[in-house]
Amino acid sequence: MTETFKKRVLSGIQPSGNLTIGNYLGALLHWVEDQDIYENYFCVVDLHAITVPQDPEELRRKTREVSALYLAAGIDPQKVAIFVQSHIPAHSELAWILICLSPLGWLNRMTQFKDKAAKQQADTISAGLLNYPVLMAADILLYQAHGVPVGDDQRQHIEFTRDLAQRFNHLYGETFVIPEALIPKEGARVMGLDDPHSKMSKSAAGEYHAVYLLDPPDVARKKIMRATTDSGREIIFSDAPEKAGVNNLLTIYQALTGIKRNN
Repeated sequence: MTETFKKRVLSGIQPSGNLTIGNYLGALLHWVEDQDIYENYFCVVDLHAITVPQDPEELRRKTREVSALYLAAGIDPQKVAIFVQSHIPAHSELAWILICLSPLGWLNRMTQFKDKAAKQQADTISAGLLNYPVLMAADILLYQAHGVPVGDDQRQHIEFTRDLAQRFNHLYGETFVIPEALIPKEGARVMGLDDPHSKMSKSAAGEYHAVYLLDPPDVARKKIMRATTDSGREIIFSDAPEKAGVNNLLTIYQALTGIKRNN
């Protein structure tokens, strides 16, 4: 019997900060649901984490923690390859080759780089931060991934990877698969509970910004109860700016329960 071909998928999460329900709903939940559909490679991207200063021991601890959360979320190591990015030297080796092919103009146009660089003094911005998209491209292209499960804020990075792969293939012959972004329709962008206009972040300082995966139930409940909403009585999805908080809570509820939105 001929074995059914499965498309190959790669994705990863940085071991910095604490994983949130945003990471779960935007990534881990979908990885688990799709682990029988694709040939999956899921890594802990510790090399990406060091684009900003990290305490070595804390980074090692967080790397183990994130790996354990992959398993706790339901990812089956009998079906899926789980690994730590820095343990595979080919990631950084391919990244250097691709850096040498990456036009500086492409990198300077990356939205996340501009946003993060704007929060730092010019003389403290690292070349690693600038080349973050190239390392991400190396991660993806190294495994000839057909798809990359990401949140919609990472769409530009996948487009960069596609452009870079096409550039390499044009110069040196067909080498890399051109990947596509796999963006879930629901729960792809969970916003901060204290600021529903900003994406929920693992590293945000606000006490009530995010529900972390390792929060005790009473702490998680308290954070949800204190989430920013509005003064209205209607609990509905709405395009009105003041409904951003309600929309965010409904998005989280819908993703956790599987209940579909009625349009």
